[in-house]
Amino acid sequence: VGGTPEQQERFIRRIAEEGLIVAYGVTEPEAGSNVQALKTKAERILDDKGDIIGYRLNGQKQFITNGGVAQLYTILAEAPDGPSFFIAEAGDQGLTPGRHEDKHGIRASDTCPLTLEDLIVPKENLIGGIEGQGLKQSNEVFGYTRLMVATFGLGGGMAALEKTIAYAKERVQFGSTLAEKEGYTHKLLVPNAVRLEAARAYIEEVARRLDTNEKDLQVEGSIAKYFTTEAGNAMADDAIQGLGGYGYIREYEVEKIKRDIKITTIYEGTSEIQQRLISMFRLQKTVRSKGDYYKDMAKELESLAGDTGAKELAAMIRLLNDIIFEARANKVTRSQYVTFLMADIMTWCEVGAALCKKAAGYDGKARSHEFMEAASRLFVREAAEKVYLNGLKICVGCDTEVKGLAGRLSGLNLMDIMKNNLKDMDMVSSELVR
Repeated sequence: VGGTPEQQERFIRRIAEEGLIVAYGVTEPEAGSNVQALKTKAERILDDKGDIIGYRLNGQKQFITNGGVAQLYTILAEAPDGPSFFIAEAGDQGLTPGRHEDKHGIRASDTCPLTLEDLIVPKENLIGGIEGQGLKQSNEVFGYTRLMVATFGLGGGMAALEKTIAYAKERVQFGSTLAEKEGYTHKLLVPNAVRLEAARAYIEEVARRLDTNEKDLQVEGSIAKYFTTEAGNAMADDAIQGLGGYGYIREYEVEKIKRDIKITTIYEGTSEIQQRLISMFRLQKTVRSKGDYYKDMAKELESLAGDTGAKELAAMIRLLNDIIFEARANKVTRSQYVTFLMADIMTWCEVGAALCKKAAGYDGKARSHEFMEAASRLFVREAAEKVYLNGLKICVGCDTEVKGLAGRLSGLNLMDIMKNNLKDMDMVSSELVR
């Protein structure tokens, strides 16, 4: 992303052929989620004619993955014309990795600070060849890397789920296995399995769009990362609970999964940063499209065949449009708390849409079609709770009451949406533990 054709040929070929390890040097002690606060400086080096021949970098980087073992480094620094990325190589004078961090999890991953002291890089190593493109380039990267981190969350969550299911099928308490007890399956297994299935559907959808070279999917990356990593982290926590005392012992591994997966809600932008981005950019897109963005999503869901809950979700998405416009008109979106509530509604609706579409046309072998439809209906019910409760907090829970919106929220008809909830949970549970 951002490199000139010459830079891509020069460095990507080396990475592929030589197996080089690369480190991404952005985070600083005072610039974590707020990348714009970076203090690392890139000073131009001029020849006798006043032409740029290179840059001198000075600063400090923090929490750099592969920082102590990389052969190539991409480093973000403030150049005269704005933040810019530069390429440095291991062994360059002035580039010094620090002590390996003793972390809570992902301990096999090398993480350390970097000190840049009069590090000289040639002008050919300015990524893109133009100063001031660094923040734009980093945002483009996030569309890919945040989806990648989402897959980490999905993988960790699925590993925890599988270990919990295996334990539940073997552990006998009060005369029967834990897998036969609703208090276990319907609390610790089914809700997590449904969320992870929804996360998988959304990740697959965004990945397909990236594979078609579709651009500007940064918000989709944020939704994928936020939802999936939180879902995976919740499953890992419930896995420890599900294994009881054994879950707290290293031998049974779920405590390690919990330690490892927690970082996915933090790096590449915390969950709270994702909520901020989701609400800000989806609000802008909704207003600029005059509501068509979510209207089109609702229309697509209304056209789906099968019993996936898609039509109920379509009604929620139309209501989401109302929430956005009414909240904005009443200026309650000035509250970050409100925007986070909106981000959750947006996230659950968009992830739910992906699951409904997958379930409607599902012909895979990993799960039955009935399982996928039941999982989709269960997730739609969870989305309905999110829309209704968060919507109420927005329209009547703020200093300014958003009149008229409460009545439209009541129109969701949660009583009908919740019908057959236990039946669907039973269906999902039976397939999980069979």
